[in-house]
Amino acid sequence: MNTNFGSEGLTHFDDEGNARMVNVSDKDITRRSATAGARVLVNEDTFNLIKEGRIKKGDVLTVAQIAGIMGAKRTPDLIPMCHPVVIDGSDVHLSLNEDDKAVEIEATITCTGRTGVEMEAITACTIAAMTVYDMCKAVQRDIVLTDIHLLKKTGGIHGDYRSA
Repeated sequence: MNTNFGSEGLTHFDDEGNARMVNVSDKDITRRSATAGARVLVNEDTFNLIKEGRIKKGDVLTVAQIAGIMGAKRTPDLIPMCHPVVIDGSDVHLSLNEDDKAVEIEATITCTGRTGVEMEAITACTIAAMTVYDMCKAVQRDIVLTDIHLLKKTGGIHGDYRSA
C-alpha cells in the first residue's frame, strides 16, 4: 500500500504539490457504508405548507428524497477528487420535526469497494436539503440549511466512525 502522503501529509497532492486522485488499487475490496444528516429550518407557515402538501411545486419530501438519491450517484461529478463508486444501496429519509420547524434528512449509502461512501452520503443530504429550499423559496427566502455532517461510517482501513 502506498504510504507516501505527498507534501505535508495531504493525500490529494503529490510530492511536488500537484493535485492528484489517490490511487486506491492496492486497497482491499470491503463492504462499506456511511450515514450523514442535515436539517432545513423553515418558519411555521412554510412548515405547515410542507406538512399539508400545499407547496405549489409538489410533494417536497418525496421530491427531495429522490433528489438526494440522484445526488449520491453524481458525487464524483461534483467533488473533483472523489472516486466513482458503484453504489449498492441508497436510503434517503426525510422527516418533519414539529418542535423545531425543521425538515430532518438522513442518508445511508452502501457499497462494496476500495473506497468509502462518506462523500456520497453527505452529498445526498446536501442535495436533498437544497431541493427543500428550491421547492419552498417562493414562500420563504430565509430558509436555513444546517447541520450537514457525517453521522457514522463502517468499513475501510481507518475502521468505523460514529459522531459524538
